Amino acid sequence: MSLTREQKESIREGYEQGLALASNVFLVDYKGVSVPEITDLRNRVRDAGGEYIVVKNRLVRRVIQDASLSALEEHFRGSVGVAFGEGDPVDLARALSDFAKDVPEFELKAGIVEGQTVESEQIKEIASLPSREDLLTKLVFLLQSPITNFVRTLGAIPRSFVVVLDQIRLKKEEQGEG
Repeated sequence: MSLTREQKESIREGYEQGLALASNVFLVDYKGVSVPEITDLRNRVRDAGGEYIVVKNRLVRRVIQDASLSALEEHFRGSVGVAFGEGDPVDLARALSDFAKDVPEFELKAGIVEGQTVESEQIKEIASLPSREDLLTKLVFLLQSPITNFVRTLGAIPRSFVVVLDQIRLKKEEQGEG
């Protein structure tokens, strides 16, 4: 059943509003993947802060001609699904890679991460990186460590001074008795 002109226009507008404006886009081949597995994939992608859609190749090629996704035009052949989002690309790539490990028929094709084109192997490498939150946590710890050591050092000076005064007092007491 072919689509009407209005339906095609509606789909094209949806691609323009979501897909063409996303900063992180990953293309996948879902051929041979069952409907329940795709539902599971959609949930994983949604949990990672993204969205997953199955695209009509001819319509999406028209939309991406002027967009940053034009570098991926050659990959819009066959069964193409697109996971995209504005959030952390590591979370989205990890969700797709984990799903690909669980479902052998699922194949990562290519993507765009923050304006840079990536191939399927690079998507797997991105998935192995720590998430943005983990990196921020490490950064805060590293920034906090010198400050904590400095405060400890400042606290040690009065403590050492008190110990020295106590030693002097003990020595004077010993001299006064002897």
